[in-house]
Amino acid sequence: MSAVRVLVVDDQALFREALATLLGARPEVEVVGEAGNGHQALERAAALQPDVVLMDLHMPVLDGIAATRRLKVEQPGVRVLALTTFDDDEDVFAALRAGALGYLLKDVSSDRLVEAVLSAARGESVLQPSVAAKVVARFAQLDDAPRSRPQPLVVPLSDRELDVLRLLADGRSNREIATALFLAEGTVKNHVTNVLGKLGARDRTQAALRARALDLL
Repeated sequence: MSAVRVLVVDDQALFREALATLLGARPEVEVVGEAGNGHQALERAAALQPDVVLMDLHMPVLDGIAATRRLKVEQPGVRVLALTTFDDDEDVFAALRAGALGYLLKDVSSDRLVEAVLSAARGESVLQPSVAAKVVARFAQLDDAPRSRPQPLVVPLSDRELDVLRLLADGRSNREIATALFLAEGTVKNHVTNVLGKLGARDRTQAALRARALDLL
C-alpha cells in the first residue's frame, strides 16, 4: 500500500514544520507540501494532488473553512481534516458543513493523528471526543424538535461504518464483526467509536435504535 500524501496547512510556521517532521517520520504518510494560509492551500493542493489536507481554521488571507469549501468544489477527491486549537460549536459545524471529513484538536496524540489521516484517506471521518459530544448535543435538540421525517446525520457514515453498524445492530461483538468483514479487531473498535460519535449514541443499543430511526438499517 502506498503512503498517504498529506498537505499540512497552518499559519504558524513552527507548528507546521514540526507537524510535517512528525508525520514524515511515519512510513504510512508522505508529507508532500506545506501552506501558510487557505489561498496557498488551494494553489498547492492543485499542484501537489494530496490525498489528505490537514487544515487549520483560523488563518489570514483565506481561512480554513472557506478554503475547505472551495477545495471540495475544485478537488472533490481530496479529503480535508480540520486540525485546530478550538472546538467551539461555530467552528465545528461550519467546518463539517464545508466538507471536512473530521475535526481534531492540536493536542491530539501523534498515533491518533496518523490513524485519522489514514481513515480520511479511506473516506472515513474521525471526530475528537469533545466534538462527538457536540454532535450528541445536536441530536438531543433534534430529538426534542417535531419532525415528519428522520433528520440527516451531521457527518455521514462511510460505507465501511455502515457495514459495521449493520452487524453491530445484529448484536455482533467486535471480534465477530472483525471476522465477518476481514478486519483487525482494533480497526473495528475504531469504527464503532466513530459510529457512536456520529449517531450521538452513548452505547451500541442506542446506536442501533437511532440508526433505525434514521432509516440507516
